[in-house]
Amino acid sequence: MEASLEQVDFAKALLFTHCERASLGTNPDTRIEFVAIEPIVSSEAYSRFILDDLAQHIETDHCLIVQWDGHVIDARQWHDEFLEYDYIGASWPQFDDGHDVGNGGFSLRSKGLMQACSSSEFQPHHPEDIAICRTNRPLLEAQGFRFASAEIADRFAAERAGEPESSFGYHGIFLMPRALGTEAFWTVYETLDDRSTLRHDFWSILAQVMLGRRGLRRGFMLLVNRLRGYSRKSKR
Repeated sequence: MEASLEQVDFAKALLFTHCERASLGTNPDTRIEFVAIEPIVSSEAYSRFILDDLAQHIETDHCLIVQWDGHVIDARQWHDEFLEYDYIGASWPQFDDGHDVGNGGFSLRSKGLMQACSSSEFQPHHPEDIAICRTNRPLLEAQGFRFASAEIADRFAAERAGEPESSFGYHGIFLMPRALGTEAFWTVYETLDDRSTLRHDFWSILAQVMLGRRGLRRGFMLLVNRLRGYSRKSKR
């Protein structure tokens, strides 16, 4: 959040958490407003929160949702055109049916669309971005809500498609060393209480870390932590 706040002057910056402010560091950013919620103990619970509860906290016409593994990269890549849409997130290259926008981890959504997601006609399920952008997209478009094209979405954010160097923001821990730099990435990595998110893109992350300062040592630590994770799973 602090990385994004260095780039953009938001109307509000809300951090939804069950943690006390004091537990998140000695000098938490005063621009961040803490909103107390029940612990989100699973990805399914996160989807329920986004679909059912988030809209009631939003006072502006649009909301930028940013998960921990993403942030604004370059505010100069912002275009007011983005506000013409009710949903923009990095495109999904695995879909070729036109319903390929988009990823929810760094996404711009209108309050109206967010409110529509709690209507009786909407079919909620996990993951929430698939529920919005694929399962319920025809319903939402019939109500007048607009989804950005893949081309515009990739100018807005990078994930499996798009380029961080030419995007407003990004989502995905595999892009974090590239977007933040290996030093800042390592600081984030050391604070993670769950490193399973590295699993799918581990070798790409390892290669990037090894190019940075203390690359061999940190690469070795990544491998050790990965093996420890496998060891814990095998004992369950």
